[in-house]
Amino acid sequence: MRVLIIGGTNFIGPHVVRLLDRLGHEVTLYHRGTHEAELPASVRHIHSPRAGIPILHFPSSLSDPPPEVVLHMFPVGEEDTRAAVARFVGVARRIVVISSGDVYLAYGRLLGTEPGPPIPTPLDEGAPLRTVLFPYRSMASGPADWMYHYEKILAERAALEGRLPATVLRLPAVYGPGDAHRRFRQYIVRMIDRRPVVLLETAAAQWRWTHGYVEDVARAIVRAVTDERATSRVYNVGEGNTPTLTDRVRRIGGVMEWNGRIVSIARERMPEHLRTPFEARQDLSTDTRRIRSELNLDPDLSLDDSLRRTIEWERRNPLPTGDPGPSAYAAEDAAAG
Repeated sequence: MRVLIIGGTNFIGPHVVRLLDRLGHEVTLYHRGTHEAELPASVRHIHSPRAGIPILHFPSSLSDPPPEVVLHMFPVGEEDTRAAVARFVGVARRIVVISSGDVYLAYGRLLGTEPGPPIPTPLDEGAPLRTVLFPYRSMASGPADWMYHYEKILAERAALEGRLPATVLRLPAVYGPGDAHRRFRQYIVRMIDRRPVVLLETAAAQWRWTHGYVEDVARAIVRAVTDERATSRVYNVGEGNTPTLTDRVRRIGGVMEWNGRIVSIARERMPEHLRTPFEARQDLSTDTRRIRSELNLDPDLSLDDSLRRTIEWERRNPLPTGDPGPSAYAAEDAAAG
């Protein structure tokens, strides 16, 4: 199969590319060329300075030869998704669009942008979506910033209502080597430093947020790309069972052979640098059974193995801005009593 990947050189993308190549598919990447991951020599690269986010330009060389499936790794919103769909109508059989769990109304409740009680979870693909759009516009520097236009709800709509058959994948919080968000760093570094206590806000201690290890997420994407049964379907992607934050941190500690304690304290006692910026009463766990059953998705890597790989990468890659120092740890000790 000939697969065109729009983007695909950061974090998740290289795992997708390598797996597609191992399975014998012909892969072409369309990107700016500013990030050149270590990829098989058989992978074709088409570079353009106009391939920056949001991508609105698609050169004619992308159709020579024509792709059978287009995988758009980072559609921002309506305009760029419509541009991609329009470009490959009559060229490709299908487009696979990477979306996010942030489309759900529960995410709006989590941010506090949508009033109302917590929504029961886990969320299946038919759960209600947000009504307040553009969740990150307030953080954008202006209309020239891609975050100003970010809205996965509109991206999904443009893909599913277009004339090119589409598949939508709603990704979870993805972790693993290369994770720019360093999702588990604050816990791992304290365990490396053999801190006696890891603090969690009381409200957040039982919070559930579906995650996915990067290689498991890549396998799900590849399955959706290569399996025609995914046509016109929407899938949640992520771990099969979502633990509480306390259980997740405890599991990290077990892998690291850390002998400290996890202590829950009220928000008002929590040091400022550890306070959660969201409404922790609203879980963001998703139901991933549909993709597992419909596409016969392979089992995930064991949780301990995925955490071990993440921990080893974190050990080798300190934060450029530095980790908490003595003053932060002193504040944590005081809060813990």
